[in-house]
Amino acid sequence: MDDFSSLCMQARAGDAHAAEQLMQRIYPELRQMARSRLRHSGHLTLLDTTALINEMWLRLNAVTHMQAADKHYFLGYAARAMRSIVIDYARRRKAERHGGDAEHVELESQLDLSNPDESELLRVHDALNELEQLDPRLAQVVELRYFAGLSEEQTADFLGVARRTVQRDWLKARALLFAALR
Repeated sequence: MDDFSSLCMQARAGDAHAAEQLMQRIYPELRQMARSRLRHSGHLTLLDTTALINEMWLRLNAVTHMQAADKHYFLGYAARAMRSIVIDYARRRKAERHGGDAEHVELESQLDLSNPDESELLRVHDALNELEQLDPRLAQVVELRYFAGLSEEQTADFLGVARRTVQRDWLKARALLFAALR
């Protein structure tokens, strides 16, 4: 078991010093992920980078089944938690604004998620869940590239595949998401 896994186990067991060390060690990467996530959907929430990281940290601490794992597993889990937090905020905001009614959004000729509204973000979330059922690695590539803001090279390292594989998966995933959102 490596040092990171050991810190995870100690932090989950309630060791405040280990939790602090773990956070200090991983914080720069979490901050980069949160910034990327909010850059794509920050207007949908009232969260800032620090608040998103804190919410994510609380969610990860509440998860009882998460095993002590390596740093890549932890970052993947953190990316998924951040995505979930933003989706939850978008759902609440949409419910408040629109009484919970689904609003149909027509997409242009390309999939543009640089500034989605609540409805579009929820549709993307649903489409990504469908993609995960079809091909989990494609969904993971989308989570890492789009939601976590990782580069192709970082995603390839994370998944343990070649960069070219990530490029092909990214193209395929985007095409499938575009088709699902039409």
